[in-house]
Amino acid sequence: MLKVYVVLLQLNNHCLGKEAELFLKLPNGRIKCTACARYCEIPEGKDGLCGIRGVANGKLQLYAYGRIIAGHIDPIEKKPVTHYMPGSSIYSIATTGCNWLCKYCQNYDISQRRKIEGTEMTPKRVVKTAINYGVQGIAYTYNEPSIFIEFAKDCGIEAHKKGLFNIFVSNGYDTPQSIDMMSKFLDCITVDFKGSGEEKFVRQYIGIPNSKPVFESIKQIKETTNIHIEITDLIVPQVGDNLEAARKLCKFIYNELGPDTPIHFLRFHPDYKMMEFESTPIDILEKHYVIAKEEGLRFAYLGNVPGHFLENTYCPECNNVVVKRYGFNILSWNLDSDNCCNQCKYAIPIKGKPVESLNNSSTNKRNRYFQFIDF
Repeated sequence: MLKVYVVLLQLNNHCLGKEAELFLKLPNGRIKCTACARYCEIPEGKDGLCGIRGVANGKLQLYAYGRIIAGHIDPIEKKPVTHYMPGSSIYSIATTGCNWLCKYCQNYDISQRRKIEGTEMTPKRVVKTAINYGVQGIAYTYNEPSIFIEFAKDCGIEAHKKGLFNIFVSNGYDTPQSIDMMSKFLDCITVDFKGSGEEKFVRQYIGIPNSKPVFESIKQIKETTNIHIEITDLIVPQVGDNLEAARKLCKFIYNELGPDTPIHFLRFHPDYKMMEFESTPIDILEKHYVIAKEEGLRFAYLGNVPGHFLENTYCPECNNVVVKRYGFNILSWNLDSDNCCNQCKYAIPIKGKPVESLNNSSTNKRNRYFQFIDF
């Protein structure tokens, strides 16, 4: 299996980074971090659960500010995002740490690392690197970007100055404060549900009480920002494949986000502390797809199954294949200049058009096909 990132240089764990912006000082002397829904109340000299936000000298510090542990050029479809700037390339970056403890995380050596490491990069250097690689946007991914949101914001503002867009690949475990900050720079977010957010699953395999903050955050993003939203749902066999939980999630998406919101059902593969599990059977993924369609969602997809016909975008009106895909590659684009179906002229809600030519070199295809979607 190919790794989706490169591990960079190590740095001293005692660097203070930069003072955080999202916090509340408490009467007992602790500081409550408001970057994510854990709301860690941190005493002097200690860190929050994420491992990169802690209190030093009476201030909440983002220790990982400007410390990039991973960088990689990805197709946007890998996030997965299919209805925003299709075919574009993005510079994906991450810090160490995470606010979730997912037992299946394929990036666990980054997300579960509790030591500040990485290459020192200012926001301007991040953007310059992205431009040098010829990408169209920057993705904050591989771990939960909300935990380093002040750094992401500074990078994102610089990115906008240079005409680049910004994407979060997020677990959605956010707060009103972090969402307000997102609105200042973020263009697109894909929110990753796990096991459809079913409570028993998230308690046992993620280490959170429930998914309520995720649902609340998505509603706030929809109601208060112009950020493009796509939803993913990692389907884990035996323990995270409950069809009723999937139906509940699809009803929520339909009612709160609208029927045009894309949902991607991702195939699990064994990793980290869940090596004894098999990959998700294809027929289980297909059952989730059927539920999404039954609940009125017009654009449902299967992910991590290269070559499956449900990777494609179908016109809801005439069922014509308007975007044909293989893995992360667009093979054909059957939309007119207004992104309407070539056959029946139904308007397909995709923002942007393919950035690259449809048929890249065989080397590029290989690099794009055989990488797993982030989860």
